[in-house]
Amino acid sequence: MLEEKKAVIFDLDGTLVDSMWMWKSIDIEFLGSRGLACPEDLQKEIEGMSFSETAFYFKERFRLKESLEEIKAVWTDMSIEKYRNEVWLKPGAGDFLKYITERGLKTGIATSNGRQMVDAVIDSLNIGQYFQVVATSCEVTYGKPAPDIYLKVAEELSVSPAQCLVFEDVPAGILAGKRAGMTVCAIDDEFSREMEEEKRQLADYFIYDYHQILKRKVEIS
Repeated sequence: MLEEKKAVIFDLDGTLVDSMWMWKSIDIEFLGSRGLACPEDLQKEIEGMSFSETAFYFKERFRLKESLEEIKAVWTDMSIEKYRNEVWLKPGAGDFLKYITERGLKTGIATSNGRQMVDAVIDSLNIGQYFQVVATSCEVTYGKPAPDIYLKVAEELSVSPAQCLVFEDVPAGILAGKRAGMTVCAIDDEFSREMEEEKRQLADYFIYDYHQILKRKVEIS
């Protein structure tokens, strides 16, 4: 999957770091503190939305009195300590980042999350040195499944979309990468396991963890 590729672009939550569990618990706590139940369809409804788009969705659907900035500030406060202390890289991700860096591939992050939280987890895991570009969907017109965020990262890396390999964990993100004209590898995540068949159909490749890629490289060499 790395043949003729010059850049690798990662989604963050559920793809590079094991953090999707955290967001469901935050949604339940956030809504519960306002006397609201967390709907079963919520996670699927907000899949791929930027941080700002998600805040707007919450405000409209749940008729919240807070402003969008106030909603985002609450979420940031609720999540930032978890990102710093309870979120880890997905299995094999650290070794894979080292591998592609040693091969001279450019790397970027294209995430729907807010910048403060992205910076917190990158700093806590000490992986900032691996990425030339880190961008959030709040910096583009439309969040995933629109291709905007992936096209932005490719442009900033000075690499054509066809030369980019994307890693994603949910259908909306996979679609964003494909619509950007990139090759996409879907990765397993507990949060989206019930979507595995859809992910396999949408993506060019599917892996359970990054060790699979590294093991394959050893076998070939």
